[in-house]
Amino acid sequence: LDYSRDEGQWIPNIHGGNQNLETIEFLKRLNANLYRRYPHAAVIAEESTAFPGVSRPVDQGGLGFGYKWNMGWMNDTLDYMSRDPIHRQYHHREITFGFDYAFDENFILPLSHDEVVHGKGSLLGRMPGDTWQKFANLRAYYGFMWGHPGKKLLFMGGEFAQSSEWSHEGELPWIEAAQKPNQQVTALVRELNALHRREPALHQQDCQPGGLQWIEGGDAAHSVVAFVRWDSEGQAPVAVVSNFTPMVQDYRIGLPRAGTWTTILNTDSTVFGGSGVSEGVSLVTEAISWHGMEHSIALSLPPLATLYLRLES
Repeated sequence: LDYSRDEGQWIPNIHGGNQNLETIEFLKRLNANLYRRYPHAAVIAEESTAFPGVSRPVDQGGLGFGYKWNMGWMNDTLDYMSRDPIHRQYHHREITFGFDYAFDENFILPLSHDEVVHGKGSLLGRMPGDTWQKFANLRAYYGFMWGHPGKKLLFMGGEFAQSSEWSHEGELPWIEAAQKPNQQVTALVRELNALHRREPALHQQDCQPGGLQWIEGGDAAHSVVAFVRWDSEGQAPVAVVSNFTPMVQDYRIGLPRAGTWTTILNTDSTVFGGSGVSEGVSLVTEAISWHGMEHSIALSLPPLATLYLRLES
């Protein structure tokens, strides 16, 4: 009730608070009836406040939306990615903080229209470094985003790394979409979407804490983030490892199961315009305890890249 209003310009509700009780009841009734009649509908809240329970069922005290945009994740991670890699070690929580509340709501991770207008520039334009590094940073970011719990939303132009800020007064710069580096980003987005569908671990438990297991979340000095995504049966885990520095790093990661772990996606693949470090590698775990796990592998982390490793059955 007090949104954009000064003291004395709004009337409290019957309890003396600032919540619009009538609107809350309307949204609850709307969502409850929609999902009762159309259980496969998707009702999404573009919501930026900390109002609790936006995507919780009405009978559990929520507003009943199916999903809520995770605006905090969007702002924090874009701030992190816009920084020169040498400074990222001092802002590591920006890339990991979203995990702290990833399951408080049924989240959608949005890279929305709001982030490519009003002088903010394009997603590609916000990445630091020379041209190669800009594309590599964007590919690494997309890899991290698709591995992170939550559904994905990418505004038009992002799928081919549009370099200019979006404008409603004209069409997208299709000439850029035909250029090789941009086509390689499109190929990555296509493969990320296909992988998201193929691998149960990447979507089955997007909104359940059991779908995520940390490997390494605190290595700010190396700007590395690593975690495991689990399917609902616990049989097909996928490890996601991001190196947000422009250097190849020899790195050991702990893994929750012994066996052969195969790279199923590497944003540094030459197919996507990368340098090809650790492309297509398969590694057998060693009985070396690491990251609190009994098994581990040593691998070369590609520069400005995200790797997906799957345990072979």
